[in-house]
Amino acid sequence: MKTAKTTSSEVCTTQEAAHILGISVSSVQQLVEAGIIEAWKTKGGHRRIPLSAVHAYKATPGSSADVGEHGRSGAAARPNNGRTAVLVIEDNRLQRELYAAALESWELPLDLVYCDNGYKALLEIARSKPDVVLADIVMEGMDGYEVVKTILTDPQLKDVSIAIVSSLDTDEMAQRGGIPAGVVFFPKPVNFDELRGYMRACCARRERESR
Repeated sequence: MKTAKTTSSEVCTTQEAAHILGISVSSVQQLVEAGIIEAWKTKGGHRRIPLSAVHAYKATPGSSADVGEHGRSGAAARPNNGRTAVLVIEDNRLQRELYAAALESWELPLDLVYCDNGYKALLEIARSKPDVVLADIVMEGMDGYEVVKTILTDPQLKDVSIAIVSSLDTDEMAQRGGIPAGVVFFPKPVNFDELRGYMRACCARRERESR
């Protein structure tokens, strides 16, 4: 994120950018911090975003705003084929391979996408609006907890089922704010029998909604 003022006089606030893009303020903030949307700060610490940067992101195919200011994310056009889109956020390569081996062996109607950090996950969520997000908590940079909070504060993502996975104990989770209401928690090491039951329930829900 830039600290000096850009040459363009056409700028907007974070809230105005969120309104233009049809996403939450927190999502805009995360995109700025990731360097995806250009921004700078005033001497008073207020973030300003060039309108050109906002409209450039809005015009990006698959962005969260490519269907209009208040439209659903790009996933609104996803075929209503009864399959369940699952986003797995996990920075450990071995753990991702374990997920892939297990999830693909269950022969459930799952479309799987894997992200190895929170920034990529936010972009994927804006691009495809998955039905289910399975998020590790402890990751470098933006952790899974931040991604989960972003989902929970975005009205457009209210139908996303969220499960978090962590080796943190109860006290450590409490220090991060606890397990949010409506979010399922799986301790590490993952009990794949329990995870399979959860995914079956998510698939059943998706099938009902597709009828």
